[in-house]
Amino acid sequence: MTDASSDPGANDSAVLDAFVRLSDTLVDDYDVIEFLGYLTERCVELAPVDEASVMLASPTGHLQAVASSSERSRLLELFELQNEDGPCLDAYRTGALIVGADLELERDRWPIFVPEALSVGFRSVVSVPLRLRDRVIGALNLMRSGVGEMDERNVRMVRALTDIATIGVLQQRIIIETQTTAAALQGALDSRVRIEQAKGVLAERTGITVDDAFVLLRAYARRNRLRLTDVAIGVVNRTIQFDDEVPDPS
Repeated sequence: MTDASSDPGANDSAVLDAFVRLSDTLVDDYDVIEFLGYLTERCVELAPVDEASVMLASPTGHLQAVASSSERSRLLELFELQNEDGPCLDAYRTGALIVGADLELERDRWPIFVPEALSVGFRSVVSVPLRLRDRVIGALNLMRSGVGEMDERNVRMVRALTDIATIGVLQQRIIIETQTTAAALQGALDSRVRIEQAKGVLAERTGITVDDAFVLLRAYARRNRLRLTDVAIGVVNRTIQFDDEVPDPS
């Protein structure tokens, strides 16, 4: 977690780089899951949050967890979805910023979500809708181990990053002209399933954690200039094998 507000000038370059990277989606190998994973990483790096995750709506309007900064935050999002209770769902349904500055005080608001979030170490949350005008396609969850509201400067930055990400997801219909927007979004959700399968397969084969398995998958994809989804398929099909090699995540 990096508190950008503690030194406003120190992170200007990193913030600018994040905006440029999130804006640069008009490429042939654009990967929605990798793109949203980058969004969660940059939020943790640039804002005073400990973990971040993204839910994306399917064509039928049902949310699914598609990207997260850790396995802990991914499991919490799955718990929220399974129980239909929590801030990310509220952000998606209302299209508004949802803030829980002290989860201990939000038990009536989210009676199922709050005890689970507290049990895994989160004490406050900010949820930002992925929204373009009147259209909401998902939500970004920002989780913190401490209490208190995020300062306005960081809220504006996160909302701006989320706005760019929303445009990036929606413009996939321009890149993939043969698909409707709904089909493109469904393709992203299907890709996430393949990545989750690959994480589990790689973790079982190598004896590492699921978080570390994802680091290896992503590092391999970036080093070899491959789509993360294609690497995941290769791992499951055994056409890509890591053997004893441990790629450098950097």
